[in-house]
Amino acid sequence: MKNIKKIVTALLMSTIVIGGLVGCVNSASTTNNSDSKTASASSIDEIKKRGTIKIGVFSDKAPFGYVDSNGKNQGFDVYIAKRFATDLLGDESKVEFVLVDAASRVAYLESKKVDIIMANFTVTDERKQKVDFTNPYMKVSLGIVSPDGAKITSEDQLKGKKVIVAKGTTAETYMTKNHPDVDLVKYEQYSEIFQALKDKRGDAIVSDNTEVIAWAKDNAGFTVGVPSLGSADTIAPAVTKGNTELQSWINIELETIGKENFVHKAYDETLKSVYGAEFEDSLVVEGGVVK
Repeated sequence: MKNIKKIVTALLMSTIVIGGLVGCVNSASTTNNSDSKTASASSIDEIKKRGTIKIGVFSDKAPFGYVDSNGKNQGFDVYIAKRFATDLLGDESKVEFVLVDAASRVAYLESKKVDIIMANFTVTDERKQKVDFTNPYMKVSLGIVSPDGAKITSEDQLKGKKVIVAKGTTAETYMTKNHPDVDLVKYEQYSEIFQALKDKRGDAIVSDNTEVIAWAKDNAGFTVGVPSLGSADTIAPAVTKGNTELQSWINIELETIGKENFVHKAYDETLKSVYGAEFEDSLVVEGGVVK
């Protein structure tokens, strides 16, 4: 009888201890989840407390993001980014530009080196798994530029050629998926792909049509034989995955500045001299809504 009582007592004590441990675990789990939600929800407060907003931009992709001869960030993306800083922090000088290349854009968000990426970032399903995009401010497609002496005027002519692309871009993704037989020559920087074509390290460049059109206009001896390749895509700011507060703020901001046609103004100030007025409505997305 005494042994039975001891066994019952031991079982009761085990139940109490296990219950206590479960309670502690549940409590800790709730605390951690709460902290996680607070950290995510406080992103704008943290930016305001810091006093600057960190935005990733290109240094070598004129006219969208580049560093001028005076060491200043310029371009279409930069122009819009400065407006974000003005409306969020009261002064465009409150933006801290962080220079990125195409392949590092996702990593810079994931490691929280930047708050926003505005580096001519094309929205794709693959990227959506790693970052959160806002509504767009531009639409583009791919294009092909090649030397006048060996002009490529159709996608079929890429077969058997060496095609130059920038790593981590939609051009690389498109070519890998649709032309596995093509020899891709890949470079980290946009400046490198154009020099590679000049040096005859490849037969053509596949990149954003806006980019190749602008480059060909400034470089005699090269022509955009295919101005539109694949489907049209949109370009949008991106934030760290799960940062819904900042994502929502940008969407509202795009809608607000859209009422004054601000993105068209950005085009006029940074892109019109490159592409002309005829491309404006086909490239600009105002108010975050594609029409």
